[in-house]
Amino acid sequence: MRGWTLKAGVEDITQSAAAWNERLWNWLTNMNMWEKVLFAGLRIVLIFLLIRIFIKIIYRVIDRSLERREKGRLNVNPRRFVTVGELLKNVTWITSNFIMIMLILGEIGIQLAPLVAGAGVVGLAIGFGAQSLVKDVITGFFIILEDQFAVGDVIQTGNLKGTVEVIGLRSTRLVSWTGEVHIIPNGMITNVTNFSIGTALAVVDLPFSNARKLEDTLELLKKSMMQLSEETPELAQIPNVMGVQSLTANEYVIRIAVECPPGIRADLERKIQRYAKEALEEEETLRLAQESGQGQEQQPG
Repeated sequence: MRGWTLKAGVEDITQSAAAWNERLWNWLTNMNMWEKVLFAGLRIVLIFLLIRIFIKIIYRVIDRSLERREKGRLNVNPRRFVTVGELLKNVTWITSNFIMIMLILGEIGIQLAPLVAGAGVVGLAIGFGAQSLVKDVITGFFIILEDQFAVGDVIQTGNLKGTVEVIGLRSTRLVSWTGEVHIIPNGMITNVTNFSIGTALAVVDLPFSNARKLEDTLELLKKSMMQLSEETPELAQIPNVMGVQSLTANEYVIRIAVECPPGIRADLERKIQRYAKEALEEEETLRLAQESGQGQEQQPG
């Protein structure tokens, strides 16, 4: 009885091994299966190469676009373009590789619908949980991409005005002229006034007594503005003494205006007033000296 059982067990094992060998041989000699594997492998290699080429092309486009923007704008922090370039390249790399992985999983027979549905649910949960953060990041990305303002620019958003110290993807830091530091979430920046693009107009109104002759005043101011222009390399032209801006019973007001770089407008307006005041003081000193000399000549010897 035991011999029969042992013999039957050996026969079962032999039959199982033979069946397994037959299945293995059928699998190894299944030309249709190997044909599918070969074409799937070729498609995976092709997908990988195309994604790599696509990434390199996008990198080249990003570099050239930022080079043109950097050459087209003066007084801009070059680190900003490096930041923008690296950000765009990272987004391109992540997106392209995600698409490549999805395509490869589809080629090896994995169902993508459950994965896409799961990713959609996770993304929806993150979106609801961090709406303000996502808004700040998206707005900051477009502020940097569209070159709305740069580090060092003087801007105003809402009732806050100051010099841009830091531009981040989540927030922007402004420093006011009195020293306060304002940290503004990018999502709250709905409109911006940039005072540092183009040229500014420095305007100064100087009052004079009606007892003073207009021609003498204009001549004096023109000479002082010419001296100011010679001693100020930042100015490309002589400040224009425009003439009488307003007139009252006691005084008239002369306006002086000149185009200048935005960053020096306030200093230039103060400098115009200083040069005008020094010219008036010099004229008064000369007049007193002349009167003193004439008085001494009239005294008897």
